[in-house]
Amino acid sequence: MANGQESRRASDRASGPANGQWFPPEWPDRIRALAAGTLTPVTPKRAATVMLLKDTGTGTDTGAGPVVHMLRRRTSMAFAGGAYAYPGGGVDPRDDDRDIRWAGPTRAWWADRLGVDGAGAQAIVCAAVRETYEEAGVLLAGPTGDSVVGDTTGADWEADRAALVGRELSFAEFLDRRGLVLRSDLLGAWARWITPEFESRRYDTWFFVAALPEGQRTRNASTEADRTVWITPAEAAAGYDRGELLMMPPTVATLRGLAGCGTAAGALAAAPGRDMTPVLARARLSGDEVVLSWPGHDEFTKHVPGTAPATPSDPTGGAPA
Repeated sequence: MANGQESRRASDRASGPANGQWFPPEWPDRIRALAAGTLTPVTPKRAATVMLLKDTGTGTDTGAGPVVHMLRRRTSMAFAGGAYAYPGGGVDPRDDDRDIRWAGPTRAWWADRLGVDGAGAQAIVCAAVRETYEEAGVLLAGPTGDSVVGDTTGADWEADRAALVGRELSFAEFLDRRGLVLRSDLLGAWARWITPEFESRRYDTWFFVAALPEGQRTRNASTEADRTVWITPAEAAAGYDRGELLMMPPTVATLRGLAGCGTAAGALAAAPGRDMTPVLARARLSGDEVVLSWPGHDEFTKHVPGTAPATPSDPTGGAPA
């Protein structure tokens, strides 16, 4: 089995540039199964992820620019193990069932921007802020609509963070308990990507950009990551290009977009002009070859030669992963 996977990786590398694109060896067989009608796509879960930025003090509008906080997913993770990503995770449906103290654009504004209804917009924005707190220890909320908490360390904060991670506490309940206002104005919607239909773990993910609040510091609070790093988007993308940093296409695409921003504030200012049309991979069979592409992102196109087409049964049974 290992030899077969390595052979498949080798043939894929031979058909395109050597880089760090995450490409599971089971994808070609799943694509063939989807084309044959023997694999039922699972429904993607809504998720949010945040590209947390900070200025280095040397960046200008034409200089090196800000650095972005990235984490490396543990190799034991079933989805994208070993890949570099941003803090993020799934939406908690409980976050759309109550009014919370809210600063910044209205829920209706966010609903229009994110392409969902008002309740969904609140839950997605909550997910972005909650996951940043859970995985990086950074909280985009404050006692008032124009303030941000300055310190999230201490036993009481850690107890609340652990309760959020364990889903014993919803983020709406957490904000209410502490009398905090969610600062939606500190977020900028940047992109939306949907996991391909042939993947067993699917997510409909909104990417946000935010600046590290003054007085707060990041830490690796995630049980899913074994390393965190502050790195310029250009350096991270170059590491991917050299095959040194493993990443998924959405991560690379957003890094390339951020590389043109001279400051964290510049990235936030650019966010409202970003296209939020969902990006969904397309797969087709050309003879025995699998051709995988992401519309608008030609650099990620893969041509994977095959031998005998396989049509495995859907291991998920068609149910959400």
